[in-house]
Amino acid sequence: MSSEDIKNKHSVQDHQYGADTYHTHDGEADHDHDHDFAGDDPSQESLWRQDNVILHSVGIDVGSSGTQVVFSRIHLRRIAEDLSSRYTVVERTAIYQSPISLTPYLSDSLMDAKALGAIIDKAYQESGLHPDEIDAGAVILTGEALRRENSESIAAVLAEQGGEFVCATAGHHMEAMLAVYGSGAAKRSYDEKQRILNIDIGGGTTKLGLVQNGELVATAAVHLGGRLMVVDEKNILTRLDPAGAYLAKQAGFNWKLGDQVTRQELATVAQWMANALVRVLTQTFSREDLSNLYLTDPVDNWGPLDGIMFSGGVGEYVYRREMRDFGDLGKLFGEAVRQRLDQNAVPVALLPAGECIRATVLGASEYSVQLSGNTTFISEPAALLPRKNLQVIPLNLELKDSIDSAEIAAALSKSFKRHDLVEGAQDVAISLRWLGAPSFVRMNALAQGILNGLPETLKQQRHLYIVTDGDIAHNLGHLFKEDERVKCEVLVIDGVTLWGFDFVDLGRIRMPSWTVPVTVKSLVFNEDPRAHGKSDPSEWHAHEDGKMHRHDHNKAHSHGHGHSHDHDHHHAHDHSHGHSHDHSHGHDHGHSHDTQHALNLAHKAKS
Repeated sequence: MSSEDIKNKHSVQDHQYGADTYHTHDGEADHDHDHDFAGDDPSQESLWRQDNVILHSVGIDVGSSGTQVVFSRIHLRRIAEDLSSRYTVVERTAIYQSPISLTPYLSDSLMDAKALGAIIDKAYQESGLHPDEIDAGAVILTGEALRRENSESIAAVLAEQGGEFVCATAGHHMEAMLAVYGSGAAKRSYDEKQRILNIDIGGGTTKLGLVQNGELVATAAVHLGGRLMVVDEKNILTRLDPAGAYLAKQAGFNWKLGDQVTRQELATVAQWMANALVRVLTQTFSREDLSNLYLTDPVDNWGPLDGIMFSGGVGEYVYRREMRDFGDLGKLFGEAVRQRLDQNAVPVALLPAGECIRATVLGASEYSVQLSGNTTFISEPAALLPRKNLQVIPLNLELKDSIDSAEIAAALSKSFKRHDLVEGAQDVAISLRWLGAPSFVRMNALAQGILNGLPETLKQQRHLYIVTDGDIAHNLGHLFKEDERVKCEVLVIDGVTLWGFDFVDLGRIRMPSWTVPVTVKSLVFNEDPRAHGKSDPSEWHAHEDGKMHRHDHNKAHSHGHGHSHDHDHHHAHDHSHGHSHDHSHGHDHGHSHDTQHALNLAHKAKS
């Protein structure tokens, strides 16, 4: 499309502030509308629709054991009483939840892309939604699934199949975090002012998430799961993951694929696994456990716990809500864990169940999508949006009362190098945290510093994408566009906090709210779990109480990989499984990023 075509094309400027919302487009539209209410309902009033936005999201959860799809309707509202442009989720309604299917595999190392695609297709058909109607979403590969050889290509295929804004995320710590929110542990912790440990047992891994007063304190993961070995109707091993073979050997069996085993032998393995989990939960794990079971660093000290909750597929068995046997260790492992809890092997109260098998999928909805503020600056929507897979380059600098443009440029240059990127080689989304007065002097210095740090980007006339949490997008955008060096289009959105993830998708402009859906994701695949911030086991030793502690506490991280979180949750009760949060997140990723976070999504599965 030529620049002249773009200029002549019908654009959002033709009906700003909600005017002329009943109109037609010639050809493709470059934006979307909040067409979510019909008739003469008073809620159709322009002001209401500027402050209230409805999104549809999809979550596709591909785990070691099961695959599921969840569709949700999300109502976001601008926090008008705070004179803010920020939107927060006030209600989430599940539109459709697919049955949970066993994740299909072609072999030990390959997932069946065709079969997975059929599962997703069927879910869309049953939901009655078309991919074009999806505003946001995520494909999440978790546990052992993300280690399969073709996990990255499958995530990409499912993302394209699922809609323009669907994305892929994965990782032990993130999955532990998602489970904390999806299971209801975070909400219970916030409501009851309690310190709760959530134990999410999936098909390949167990994720541990510690939450206090709604604040995520620490996460960890161990290689214990219900589907690390599978038998057929004749009790012949048809699947035996390396971790499953290790667990069997610890229980006294040197099994290989194709061996015939007995139900009692499988139960013996499950009993060993339950004992290992007890050691993990009571922090009496051995150095052998530290080397071979932990996928991350252990948490140094749980502290005084008010209770524990279980989630994940095996959690259904722990709470005795599922009785079926799927030919794996899930039922045996869950029952063995419950037996030890009943025997008080873990001297902490077992709290009532929340979400179990759908925990990760529902939790993802809390962390996948944000909606920009309504003070955006988008010089040419047709050229700038929608946009997928923009790598986030954070401006790791606290903005003081007096902003130094040279300091800004230097920090930006350093951030490019930290992310192994060459400035100007690709489009990126620069994220920053805004503090202090929005004076012209400060904002101009910020704009000049950013432009000074992007010489090649400006030379190649690459579009500028800037994301900030403060309400400064409109003015900052004008400062960029008025600079004679800027020959490209400019997008600046505010009310969005980017943290701890690597990529974002930007959706179409929503009218008349003038907002942009932002999907946050991390494209990390086939990672070696043992390289995920795990320290040397020799740093740990056992005290007289039998508990393991680390020698060098300076190396201790609350997440085992240098991430600490500070969440201030304001829960708005909704009518679905989940809950809404207005999050204040402080994330230390080697830089100061203590930010106001208002987000929440619709479905836990893959929103």
